[in-house]
Amino acid sequence: MSTLLFQHIDLLSKEKGIDPEIVVSAVEDAILVATRKYYKSTEELTSSFNKDTGRVEVHAVKQVVETVMDPTHEISLSEARRIDPTAAIDGEVKIEKPTDVLGRIAAQTAKQVILQKVREAERESIFEEYSQRLGEVVTCLVKRTEGPDVIVDLGTAEGRLPRREQSRLESFTMGDRIRVVIIKVERPSRGPQVIVSRIDPALLAKLFEMEVPEIYDGTVTIRAAARDTGERSKIAVSSRDKDVDPVGACVGMKGSRVQAIIRELHGEKIDIIPYSEDTINFVMNALSPAKISRASVLDAEDRHLEVIVETDQLSLAIGKKGQNVRLAAKLTGWKIDIKSEEEKRAEIEDQMALLSAKTPLSELPALSPGILAKLTESGIETIEELADTPIADLTDIKGVGPKSAEKIISSVKDYYIQYTEAAEARRAAEAEKRTEEEKARREAEAREAAEQAEEAAGSLQASDPSQAASEEADGAESESSMAQSGLDENGPGTDEEEIGGS
Repeated sequence: MSTLLFQHIDLLSKEKGIDPEIVVSAVEDAILVATRKYYKSTEELTSSFNKDTGRVEVHAVKQVVETVMDPTHEISLSEARRIDPTAAIDGEVKIEKPTDVLGRIAAQTAKQVILQKVREAERESIFEEYSQRLGEVVTCLVKRTEGPDVIVDLGTAEGRLPRREQSRLESFTMGDRIRVVIIKVERPSRGPQVIVSRIDPALLAKLFEMEVPEIYDGTVTIRAAARDTGERSKIAVSSRDKDVDPVGACVGMKGSRVQAIIRELHGEKIDIIPYSEDTINFVMNALSPAKISRASVLDAEDRHLEVIVETDQLSLAIGKKGQNVRLAAKLTGWKIDIKSEEEKRAEIEDQMALLSAKTPLSELPALSPGILAKLTESGIETIEELADTPIADLTDIKGVGPKSAEKIISSVKDYYIQYTEAAEARRAAEAEKRTEEEKARREAEAREAAEQAEEAAGSLQASDPSQAASEEADGAESESSMAQSGLDENGPGTDEEEIGGS
């Protein structure tokens, strides 16, 4: 057990993080390949590692038969009993092959086989290890760059941070320590590849778990997370303890906890949202900091709802390039339509006008004059009346069959679809016009403010020369006054000195 070979095997297995039995198997296979290559034999060979002697023993296995037909794989009973006295017909005999005669070439072959087997075992060990660590956040060291990808050192393996998994606002240099989340382990031919990410929402959740003790012990739960990497994130949290504020726990004293995460994410802004089981409240919270007037579910199965906000809150609710509403939709898992009070009011007015309208049947160009005449004779004179008529009543009209009734209903649906699209286009044009007017108003205000600032600066520059001249004149007058005062004071003294001197 304490032989030199076994010590090397044990050391190699610990260094590579693989099972010693795998290394032993690799050595046995290597010696077997080298022996077969040396003897150039087609015999059935087996190898085994003897821990007591520290040697790899190779044997040729032959079948015991009465009449030998194939000397390479068979042996007679008499010859077999010279090797093993207990040998019997149809049994097997192992004939030892000397391995101390193997030369340099055989040793080199054995080395290559051992390295290959160990490398394969190491790859398999890495794949198994990191396949069980998916979603885990690890601290790693930036090792090098390969094109747009960053190669990081995970300790026992290298990880790849592809460009698509990097924040566009981040850049890394060799030696940087960063935190990443393991998202995938690929298995290409050259070995397992650990893929890590800096943009996965799991990274945000794990960072909060590491910074907030209440999340780590399960008092506060992260219900959902959404990221617009490098710019803004939203995270929804809830508390199992009514005395623990989940948002406050995540923010920390003077924002210390959330600020640590923001620094780790290089300044990415984070909105911490209180989770609610009520969908409406949850969506309204997710759209913060905008103030929501009301919300309603349009289609529960399709998870689609509508949110109404005041006009001055519309841009805030939508966010820059739709960022706020997009993150809210990711966080809640609902499709969100945002409308201002004016847009909703115009939509309702259009619907009321549609209900109260009396549009003649002639507005349905898809219907023939004959069908129109039959509908008019039956008392249906407007499209609105026709829309309220069941298909069964239409088929009761003389000369209108099931196919004609379906065509009539289809024409009415097309009419209302076109009406709705036209109304939406009109509202969109009006909204765009209001936006342009608002933009023009703001630009005019900005120009006016700039002109006022230029005028103020010009008047200030114009007043400076006169002020400087005034100050210069005042200074000259003050010096003249001081000179005159000094003359009055020193005059008599000077005369006395002159008289005394003479």
